[in-house]
Amino acid sequence: MTEAKRPKASTSLAEQEINKAEAQFQAFDKEVKEMTLDRMNQAPKLETEPQTKLSQSDIAKSRDIYLKPVKTIGCGPKDKFNEKFRADYEFQKEYVQFIAENNEIIGEEIDIWTRPFGGMPAEEWKVPCNKAVWGPRYLAEQISRKVYHRLVMKDQVTGGDHTAQYYGSMSVDTTIPRLEARPVSSRKSVFVGAGGF
Repeated sequence: MTEAKRPKASTSLAEQEINKAEAQFQAFDKEVKEMTLDRMNQAPKLETEPQTKLSQSDIAKSRDIYLKPVKTIGCGPKDKFNEKFRADYEFQKEYVQFIAENNEIIGEEIDIWTRPFGGMPAEEWKVPCNKAVWGPRYLAEQISRKVYHRLVMKDQVTGGDHTAQYYGSMSVDTTIPRLEARPVSSRKSVFVGAGGF
Protein backbone atom coordinates (compact mmCIF):
# COMPACT_ATOMS: atom_id res chain seq x y z
CA MET A 1 0.00 0.00 0.00
CA THR A 2 1.43 3.36 -0.96
CA GLU A 3 1.31 6.32 1.36
CA ALA A 4 -0.98 9.14 0.29
CA LYS A 5 0.63 12.44 -0.64
CA ARG A 6 0.13 15.37 1.66
CA PRO A 7 -2.34 17.89 0.17
CA LYS A 8 -1.16 21.43 -0.57
CA ALA A 9 -2.85 24.11 1.53
CA SER A 10 -3.70 27.54 0.13
CA THR A 11 -3.57 29.42 3.46
CA SER A 12 -1.48 29.26 6.59
CA LEU A 13 -4.59 28.42 8.65
CA ALA A 14 -5.28 25.40 6.45
CA GLU A 15 -1.63 24.39 6.74
CA GLN A 16 -1.88 24.53 10.54
CA GLU A 17 -5.01 22.34 10.47
CA ILE A 18 -3.25 19.79 8.27
CA ASN A 19 -0.27 19.76 10.63
CA LYS A 20 -2.59 19.32 13.61
CA ALA A 21 -4.46 16.43 11.95
CA GLU A 22 -1.19 14.76 10.98
CA ALA A 23 0.14 15.05 14.54
CA GLN A 24 -3.09 13.58 15.94
CA PHE A 25 -2.91 10.70 13.50
CA GLN A 26 0.72 9.99 14.42
CA ALA A 27 -0.15 10.05 18.16
CA PHE A 28 -3.08 7.70 17.50
CA ASP A 29 -0.87 5.37 15.46
CA LYS A 30 1.74 5.30 18.23
CA GLU A 31 -0.96 4.54 20.83
CA VAL A 32 -2.28 1.63 18.74
CA LYS A 33 1.22 0.19 18.30
CA GLU A 34 1.85 0.39 22.06
CA MET A 35 -1.41 -1.39 22.88
CA THR A 36 -0.54 -4.80 24.32
CA LEU A 37 -2.68 -7.57 25.77
CA ASP A 38 -1.20 -6.98 29.22
CA ARG A 39 -2.18 -3.33 29.07
CA MET A 40 -5.69 -4.17 27.86
CA ASN A 41 -6.15 -6.73 30.64
CA GLN A 42 -5.54 -3.98 33.22
CA ALA A 43 -8.87 -2.41 32.27
CA PRO A 44 -11.61 -2.96 34.83
CA LYS A 45 -14.04 -5.79 34.12
CA LEU A 46 -17.60 -4.66 33.60
CA GLU A 47 -19.85 -6.04 36.31
CA THR A 48 -23.09 -7.43 34.88
CA GLU A 49 -26.32 -8.40 36.56
CA PRO A 50 -27.10 -12.13 36.54
CA GLN A 51 -29.61 -13.05 33.84
CA THR A 52 -30.95 -15.91 35.95
CA LYS A 53 -32.40 -15.17 39.34
CA LEU A 54 -32.80 -18.61 40.88
CA SER A 55 -33.26 -19.01 44.62
CA GLN A 56 -31.51 -21.79 46.50
CA SER A 57 -34.86 -23.59 46.89
CA ASP A 58 -35.46 -23.39 43.09
CA ILE A 59 -32.02 -24.85 42.48
CA ALA A 60 -32.61 -27.61 45.05
CA LYS A 61 -35.93 -28.53 43.38
CA SER A 62 -34.52 -28.62 39.84
CA ARG A 63 -33.06 -31.79 38.43
CA ASP A 64 -29.28 -32.01 38.28
CA ILE A 65 -27.85 -31.61 34.78
CA TYR A 66 -24.40 -33.18 34.36
CA LEU A 67 -22.50 -32.13 31.25
CA LYS A 68 -20.44 -34.50 29.14
CA PRO A 69 -18.38 -33.64 26.07
CA VAL A 70 -20.29 -33.93 22.79
CA LYS A 71 -17.16 -34.68 20.78
CA THR A 72 -13.60 -35.67 21.71
CA ILE A 73 -10.51 -35.44 19.52
CA GLY A 74 -7.52 -37.42 20.79
CA CYS A 75 -3.89 -36.37 21.04
CA GLY A 76 -1.01 -37.40 18.87
CA PRO A 77 1.27 -40.27 19.97
CA LYS A 78 4.07 -37.84 20.91
CA ASP A 79 1.78 -35.65 23.06
CA LYS A 80 2.18 -37.04 26.58
CA PHE A 81 0.67 -35.70 29.79
CA ASN A 82 3.25 -34.02 32.04
CA GLU A 83 2.93 -35.71 35.44
CA LYS A 84 4.15 -32.56 37.23
CA PHE A 85 0.67 -31.14 36.59
CA ARG A 86 -1.24 -34.16 37.98
CA ALA A 87 -2.42 -32.32 41.14
CA ASP A 88 -3.65 -29.35 39.06
CA TYR A 89 -5.42 -31.71 36.69
CA GLU A 90 -7.16 -33.55 39.55
CA PHE A 91 -8.38 -30.21 40.92
CA GLN A 92 -9.49 -28.84 37.52
CA LYS A 93 -11.48 -31.94 36.55
CA GLU A 94 -13.68 -31.82 39.68
CA TYR A 95 -17.32 -31.19 38.84
CA VAL A 96 -18.73 -27.88 40.10
CA GLN A 97 -22.22 -26.43 39.80
CA PHE A 98 -22.59 -23.19 37.84
CA ILE A 99 -25.00 -21.18 35.73
CA ALA A 100 -23.68 -20.30 32.28
CA GLU A 101 -24.80 -17.03 30.68
CA ASN A 102 -24.37 -15.81 27.13
CA ASN A 103 -24.22 -12.00 27.27
CA GLU A 104 -24.01 -11.54 23.50
CA ILE A 105 -26.98 -13.68 22.43
CA ILE A 106 -29.01 -14.03 25.60
CA GLY A 107 -30.23 -17.56 26.22
CA GLU A 108 -28.36 -19.19 23.32
CA GLU A 109 -26.53 -22.42 24.10
CA ILE A 110 -22.74 -22.10 24.43
CA ASP A 111 -20.68 -24.28 22.08
CA ILE A 112 -17.09 -24.32 23.37
CA TRP A 113 -13.93 -26.44 23.02
CA THR A 114 -11.55 -27.17 25.90
CA ARG A 115 -8.08 -28.63 26.24
CA PRO A 116 -6.78 -27.49 29.61
CA PHE A 117 -3.56 -29.54 29.67
CA GLY A 118 -1.20 -30.91 27.04
CA GLY A 119 -1.56 -34.64 26.60
CA MET A 120 -5.34 -34.45 27.04
CA PRO A 121 -7.87 -34.75 24.23
CA ALA A 122 -9.74 -31.69 22.98
CA GLU A 123 -13.40 -31.75 23.98
CA GLU A 124 -16.43 -29.99 22.55
CA TRP A 125 -19.12 -28.98 25.05
CA LYS A 126 -22.70 -27.80 24.56
CA VAL A 127 -23.59 -25.80 27.67
CA PRO A 128 -27.23 -24.74 28.22
CA CYS A 129 -27.62 -21.17 29.46
CA ASN A 130 -29.54 -19.83 32.45
CA LYS A 131 -29.81 -23.25 34.13
CA ALA A 132 -27.86 -24.72 37.01
CA VAL A 133 -25.52 -27.36 35.53
CA TRP A 134 -22.63 -29.50 36.72
CA GLY A 135 -19.41 -29.51 34.72
CA PRO A 136 -15.66 -29.73 35.24
CA ARG A 137 -14.02 -26.69 36.84
CA TYR A 138 -11.82 -26.13 33.76
CA LEU A 139 -14.95 -25.75 31.61
CA ALA A 140 -16.46 -23.14 33.95
CA GLU A 141 -13.16 -21.24 34.11
CA GLN A 142 -12.79 -21.24 30.32
CA ILE A 143 -16.31 -19.86 29.91
CA SER A 144 -15.49 -17.10 32.44
CA ARG A 145 -12.37 -16.08 30.47
CA LYS A 146 -14.35 -15.21 27.32
CA VAL A 147 -14.10 -11.41 27.28
CA TYR A 148 -13.42 -8.59 24.84
CA HIS A 149 -12.01 -5.10 25.29
CA ARG A 150 -13.82 -1.89 24.42
CA LEU A 151 -11.45 0.75 23.04
CA VAL A 152 -12.46 4.40 23.22
CA MET A 153 -10.96 7.70 22.22
CA LYS A 154 -10.56 10.24 25.02
CA ASP A 155 -10.12 13.93 24.40
CA GLN A 156 -7.04 14.72 26.41
CA VAL A 157 -3.78 16.51 25.75
CA THR A 158 -1.33 13.98 24.37
CA GLY A 159 1.50 16.33 23.49
CA GLY A 160 2.34 19.62 21.97
CA ASP A 161 4.98 22.00 20.79
CA HIS A 162 5.41 25.80 20.72
CA THR A 163 2.59 26.26 18.19
CA ALA A 164 -0.15 23.84 19.27
CA GLN A 165 -1.39 21.21 21.70
CA TYR A 166 -2.41 17.80 20.39
CA TYR A 167 -5.59 16.11 21.57
CA GLY A 168 -6.90 12.59 21.36
CA SER A 169 -5.72 9.25 22.57
CA MET A 170 -6.99 5.69 22.43
CA SER A 171 -7.44 3.86 25.69
CA VAL A 172 -9.12 0.72 26.93
CA ASP A 173 -12.43 1.60 28.51
CA THR A 174 -13.54 -1.71 29.99
CA THR A 175 -13.20 -5.45 29.69
CA ILE A 176 -16.62 -6.87 28.80
CA PRO A 177 -17.53 -10.51 29.47
CA ARG A 178 -19.07 -12.28 26.45
CA LEU A 179 -19.85 -15.41 28.42
CA GLU A 180 -20.07 -15.98 32.16
CA ALA A 181 -20.18 -18.95 34.48
CA ARG A 182 -21.59 -17.94 37.86
CA PRO A 183 -21.10 -20.36 40.76
CA VAL A 184 -24.34 -21.71 42.22
CA SER A 185 -22.95 -22.55 45.62
CA SER A 186 -21.30 -19.95 47.82
CA ARG A 187 -19.12 -22.51 49.59
CA LYS A 188 -15.48 -21.38 49.37
CA SER A 189 -14.18 -24.97 49.44
CA VAL A 190 -15.71 -25.75 46.04
CA PHE A 191 -14.41 -22.71 44.17
CA VAL A 192 -11.05 -20.97 44.15
CA GLY A 193 -11.03 -17.73 46.15
CA ALA A 194 -13.79 -15.19 46.51
CA GLY A 195 -14.23 -14.78 42.75
CA GLY A 196 -15.67 -18.24 42.30
CA PHE A 197 -13.67 -20.30 39.84
